[in-house]
Amino acid sequence: MSFPKNFLWGVSTSATQIEGAYDEDGKCLSIWDCVPKGKVKNNEDAKVACDHYHLYKKDVALLKELGVKVYRFSIAMSRIMPLNEEVNEKGLEFYSKLVDELLANGITPMVTLYHWDLPFWLEENGGWRSKSIVKYFEIYTRAVVEKLSDRVQYWLSFNEPACFLFNGYVQGEHAPFIKNPLLISKISRNFFYANAAVIRTIRKYAKTKPEVGLSFNCSAMVPLSESKEDIEKARKVTFESKGGILANTWFLDPVLKKNTVKVYGIYKVTQKTCDECYEPLDFIALNNYSPFADYTSKEKKEYERSNMLGWENNGKGLYWLVRFIYERYKLPIFISENGLPLDDKLVDKKVHDEERIRYLKDYLSNLERACDENIPVFGYSYWSFMDNFEWAEGYKPRFGLIYVNFENQERIFKDSAYFYKEVIATNGKNIKE
Repeated sequence: MSFPKNFLWGVSTSATQIEGAYDEDGKCLSIWDCVPKGKVKNNEDAKVACDHYHLYKKDVALLKELGVKVYRFSIAMSRIMPLNEEVNEKGLEFYSKLVDELLANGITPMVTLYHWDLPFWLEENGGWRSKSIVKYFEIYTRAVVEKLSDRVQYWLSFNEPACFLFNGYVQGEHAPFIKNPLLISKISRNFFYANAAVIRTIRKYAKTKPEVGLSFNCSAMVPLSESKEDIEKARKVTFESKGGILANTWFLDPVLKKNTVKVYGIYKVTQKTCDECYEPLDFIALNNYSPFADYTSKEKKEYERSNMLGWENNGKGLYWLVRFIYERYKLPIFISENGLPLDDKLVDKKVHDEERIRYLKDYLSNLERACDENIPVFGYSYWSFMDNFEWAEGYKPRFGLIYVNFENQERIFKDSAYFYKEVIATNGKNIKE
């Protein structure tokens, strides 16, 4: 029992959450730089965050010390597209230097093109409510691909469309904090066209053969038992319940199967949209933290184990997600996010986060089971490399393997970082210890 020989062990971050330098070198304001007062806990912001923009060389040295094979990071669209069709060369140059630093340290870059930081000017032009957004994503993607694709093989077009669209425009919990459920079909349709345009642009302009995926935030119902009947019941809830459709099928089926989707009788992805937007992916990237929870239900569930954000901790959810997704879509899988938020405390320059180590052992053991069953999982990227700005939650939830003192930008390996370093060095053999 083991992970594949060349398994890609990594860590993930996103630009807004770590970079800082929110108005430097030609960067424009993003929707997360213009958050109304009271929308983020303690009115915290990402203007400095981890100051990675200035400290990237030190951070890459930490990545090397950790031993990661791959580093998944995102490009800040607001750093590249300051206004209309202009392209900011200084912004591109930062990411070019970051890629060079990673490669010089033996680390494979994996680039996410969009991780929630829409330029504010683009939101003022309608954002995801306007189909004109597609044109700007084509321009942006071409600029990034032409700059980096001689050195970058792995690309993710978008991170978690269900999150940035539904939280941003339907539930009003994330920027731009619009609450209008009637927008679901429109903003989804514009996303499908933008995603297709991004993928086509990557493949058209890439200087080396690209491997293209998309990071979906998905979850699976854990069967009550492993009987055939219980497994099929769990599969049906995962993909066919109202909550399962909105959490999973709504984006997965049109992108991966060219299949229409309907829910609640009024929301629909049409066959025309599916046909015009279908671009085969090379792999599926999955972000998963907990098993399926029906957010359309008003019933509040109590879990045997849960984290500080109220999400259930149960590694079986990752196994069943990987299995159900592979059986339905038949593509290689990369785990692009998985992790545990804790209110970590620094004591004598150390962080003893045993709960995170237990979490990793649980989830990685279940991922190993999927690999043992010959499901083609080719990598795992922990969220996150270091503590950072956690969107509307501010800085209190710490997901990182590395502790960040936000007052002086000191970085300190947590106990979980040393554990994960050993995971990488042994290709997962230590998770059973």
